[in-house]
Amino acid sequence: MALTVEVKNAEGKKVGSVDLPSDIFDAQTNIPLIHQVVTAQLAAARQGTQKAKNRGETSGSGKKPFKQKGTGRARQGSIRAPLQRGGGAAHAVRPRSYFQRTPKKMIAQALRGVLSDRQRNERIHVIDSVTAAPSTKAALAAVRQFSTRKNLLVVVSRKEDAAWRSLRNADDLHLLVPDQLNAYDILKSDDVVFSEAAIKDFLKFKATGKSVKSVARESEVSA
Repeated sequence: MALTVEVKNAEGKKVGSVDLPSDIFDAQTNIPLIHQVVTAQLAAARQGTQKAKNRGETSGSGKKPFKQKGTGRARQGSIRAPLQRGGGAAHAVRPRSYFQRTPKKMIAQALRGVLSDRQRNERIHVIDSVTAAPSTKAALAAVRQFSTRKNLLVVVSRKEDAAWRSLRNADDLHLLVPDQLNAYDILKSDDVVFSEAAIKDFLKFKATGKSVKSVARESEVSA
């Protein structure tokens, strides 16, 4: 069984339709599974480069600051102790990896779940072409016809260079290519707009189980 979604042009007129497979766009939404996958994705995005010095790494003398007895003060053995001003940190944080291993089947199921949720709420849209020539104003008008909600995710094909150039600097939407789709970005977005070429690439990628060949855009090479 397939779900049918209208394909509209930049003027908002229906120019066709596309069938969405129910195993991807009408799957069960498993909230605990999605939470686990998104948590792992956000954890893996952390740099993990924070570091603090302990008492053995801070600069300063190793000499006892004053004698043990007779001063009336609490005994001290080093000016680099954690309780001293400028001393090292106790249990200092170290660089580490926050990566969590997540099975590919779980990631795929989470993606199907969030796509299905958006589809059931009629928040999946398809446009035949975002723009023929680079124009931010025209491209924004084309994708914004589907929704006035704050968070918009636009998915375009890697071959649609004009659309990418037009929308890459837009600050009120998020731009991805089909093989970059993930559960977190879809959850953050109120609506998802696919170009017709992008939805075909995505369905082809999901049907074969192989990633679409990544071809760097000119903008990526020059960045």
